[in-house]
Amino acid sequence: MEHRPPVPHSLPRRPGRTVPGVIAAALGAGLALTVGLAVSSESAGALHAPGGRLTFTGELTGLVGTYLLLVMLVLIARIPWIERVIGQERLVRWHRWLGPWPLLLLTTHAVCITLGYAESDHIGAFRQFAEFLGSYPDVLAATVGLALLLAAGITSYRAVRRRLQHETWWVIHLYTYLAVALSFSHQLANGQSFVGHPVTRAWWVTIWAAAVGCVLAFRIGVPVWRSLYHRLRVVAVVAEGPDTVSIICSGHRLDRLRASGGQHFLWRFLTPGLWWHAHPYSLSAMPTPTRLRVTIKGKGVHSLAAARIRPGTRVAIEGPYGVFTRHAVTAHGVALFGAGVGATPLRALLEDLPRPVDPVVVLRARRSDEVLFRHEWSEFVEDRGGRFIELAGPRRDHPLDPTSIHRLVPDLSSRDVFVCGPPSFTATVTRSARRLGVPRRRIHTEAFS
Repeated sequence: MEHRPPVPHSLPRRPGRTVPGVIAAALGAGLALTVGLAVSSESAGALHAPGGRLTFTGELTGLVGTYLLLVMLVLIARIPWIERVIGQERLVRWHRWLGPWPLLLLTTHAVCITLGYAESDHIGAFRQFAEFLGSYPDVLAATVGLALLLAAGITSYRAVRRRLQHETWWVIHLYTYLAVALSFSHQLANGQSFVGHPVTRAWWVTIWAAAVGCVLAFRIGVPVWRSLYHRLRVVAVVAEGPDTVSIICSGHRLDRLRASGGQHFLWRFLTPGLWWHAHPYSLSAMPTPTRLRVTIKGKGVHSLAAARIRPGTRVAIEGPYGVFTRHAVTAHGVALFGAGVGATPLRALLEDLPRPVDPVVVLRARRSDEVLFRHEWSEFVEDRGGRFIELAGPRRDHPLDPTSIHRLVPDLSSRDVFVCGPPSFTATVTRSARRLGVPRRRIHTEAFS
């Protein structure tokens, strides 16, 4: 049997909670500096000139909107130390929360600048807009960029996104990088705040370089280097249950990935039809120095095609990502709740838990044959002296309300609770755990929709 890294015998130190506050303070300071530089560069005479207030409003909203857009890029740049402390799920929430603001501000910028210049030149707004497109450097490119950003924003609304394949949504969002590139030269060429203001120009060049550098380094450079170094290839595709397969990959020095149980990678299988698109899949077992295992349920185009991958296929990866790991454990007992393929990160997490931690595992499935890794679960739980509970059958038979969960895990309030499964399952278990007295800080969820 291949040697596995030893499991720690003590509870790991929880990452500090001050980091999100420090990051938020730094971003807030950057926003204040952006506004301060814009205000200081504006003269009273310009404000009182015809169209001056509209033009200044357009300039200010454009600068703030661009700053927030760059912040959004950094949040999803997958900077390793930020991912480890904050977690991708929270970063994505921040990214989504910020999302509408740059779109609103940049649209306001375009409208106010057009109206301000039209008032100044005593012409109509449509004629002014036509002159912008035909006579001002890079305005046409910036207009195309704004249209691309609006397309990405519209397709991010849940009602719209549900109607799109994930691959289509992903391609549309790739164009946001093009939109950002198109707006950069426009900002430097036409931004009145930059003319005669070297400090303002230096500030913007710095934050643009930092944001673009993070994207190039951590979204492209690190994944390419890591994939070339570890030389992953598919060695087997194993059926685990209905429409579910495990893909086992071999590689070089995979222990250097420092992956924890519960984390996921972005997987790019280098075969026709799949190479261009990366998908997030969680590890379903702890890595060994030469093996990784990921388990996939065939739901979408990518996951269905992944089941037909042949041994020998090369694999590119990004990661590991996620804080759904043993590092979040603060109690000496855990309760792991999983449903369907959501059990896969819990399976790796259980293997990675420190030895003193007492586990209770509760898995729900529609049918008994859909309970994944039954023998592996039993082996690990028995070895640790824990309990393994299967809930197979209709939801009405296993409601997972506070009463039923208390019956299954009477001491739940003294445990850390990890939940992974469909959104409705996660919401139900989380709500019940809170009603049973589990503090919010000890409820850990992984989005698996």
